[in-house]
Amino acid sequence: MRFQKKHFIIPALLLGTSFIIYLLQFIIFNDSKDTFFYLFQDLAFLPISMLLVSLILDKMISDREKREKLEKMNMVIGVFFSEIGSELVRQCSNFDTEYEINKHKLCVTSKWTASDFDNAAALVKKHNFNINSKKASFDTLKSLLMVKRSFLLNLLGNPVLLEHDTFSDLLWSIFHIIDELSIRDKLENLSDEDYSHLSVDIDRMYGLLIYQWILYIKHVKNDYPYLFNLALKQHPYM
Repeated sequence: MRFQKKHFIIPALLLGTSFIIYLLQFIIFNDSKDTFFYLFQDLAFLPISMLLVSLILDKMISDREKREKLEKMNMVIGVFFSEIGSELVRQCSNFDTEYEINKHKLCVTSKWTASDFDNAAALVKKHNFNINSKKASFDTLKSLLMVKRSFLLNLLGNPVLLEHDTFSDLLWSIFHIIDELSIRDKLENLSDEDYSHLSVDIDRMYGLLIYQWILYIKHVKNDYPYLFNLALKQHPYM
């Protein structure tokens, strides 16, 4: 009831104030013609004013919501890399036949500019990492994924991250690897077909991981310089 009264009193006060001002104008200048002329002129402009204000407010609210959502999303992505992401890149790099070349291209430093990050992201997006699943053992990778499975499941249920297509694809690629490794009792002496299939799966996950890392570290460098140095210490290519 108090809420309804409040929303009735404010418009009434505004209308009353407007009426008093117009009344004073009529009393002082004694010219009803001009008073009504300007009144209708103001009323004619009112829809345009409401349109402009609503568009501006809508844009401001939309931009604010996007910034808040981006902040929450990057915060969770930062936790992901601290918890498992950086180590997962290191594990996948064991299967990378061109690791030293990729390390040279993707080793982020404090001197990187926005264009450096953009170029690296574009490179990763179209790059084939030439993964060879025979190059290393799957045991450590499987152990890491199984230990962090519950953490990853919680991320999968986060509505903010599910609206982020790139990160959603990354999570699904990780769970696919978990399923592929879980259904095999032995991870040694697999068939060539299995090794080939796992190479493709790891390549997909590896590329998405590095791409997401570059986007995240760019955000941190721009908006949170004090976190950037910490992030560099956890750099998967250091």
